[in-house]
Amino acid sequence: MKQKFNIIRSTCVPLPLENVDTDQIIPARFLKATDKEGFGDNLFRDWRYDKEGKPRPDFVLNDPRYGGCILVAGRNFGSGSSREHAAWAIAGYGFRVVISSFFADIHKNNELNNFVLPVVVSEDFLRELFNSIDSDPKTEVEVDLPRQTVTNMATGHSEHFEINGYKKHCLVNGLDDIDFLLQNTDKIEAWERRNK
Repeated sequence: MKQKFNIIRSTCVPLPLENVDTDQIIPARFLKATDKEGFGDNLFRDWRYDKEGKPRPDFVLNDPRYGGCILVAGRNFGSGSSREHAAWAIAGYGFRVVISSFFADIHKNNELNNFVLPVVVSEDFLRELFNSIDSDPKTEVEVDLPRQTVTNMATGHSEHFEINGYKKHCLVNGLDDIDFLLQNTDKIEAWERRNK
C-alpha cells in the first residue's frame, strides 16, 4: 500500500451521503483480522451486497459507469469508532484519495497512515464535484499534493487544501512513521549523545 504521492488525476466514485461512519465503511464482523489484506473486498459490505452476497446494482461501487482511485464523499466522512480497519478497506479497494467537506479526525489520520489522502474542500466545491460527476461519470479530478490543490477538470475550478507538513513529507516520499524514524536514525543518535 505504500506509494509515493505526487499528482493524481482520475475519474471518481461519488458517494453523496453524509455521516458515513466506520461501521458502514467496514462492518464490525470483519474486524477480527489483524492483517490489512482483503479488507477492500468488504468495503461498504452491507450497502454493496445483499444478504445472499449478491452485488446490489443500485450501489455506486457496483455501477460500471463509475470508477477510478478517488472517492468523493458527503460531509462528516468516517465518523463513529476509531477502527483503522476502515482506512485499510478504503486503501485495499484501491482508493488513493477521499474528498469530503469534513472528516472525523481519527479516521482522517488513519487514512493518512495508510497512504490514502483525505482532501477537505468547501461545501460549494463538493457540491460542484457531485454535479459534474452526475452530469458526466467520466469527469476527472486532479489532486496535486505538492501544490496542495484539487481541480475539477470539468469546470477548471480549483481549491487549496490543508495537510500536516510531516504527513505531506511522508506521503510525497512514500514513508510510514517507522520509515521516517529509520531515515533519521543518525540525527536521533546524535541528539541522544548530546543530551546524555
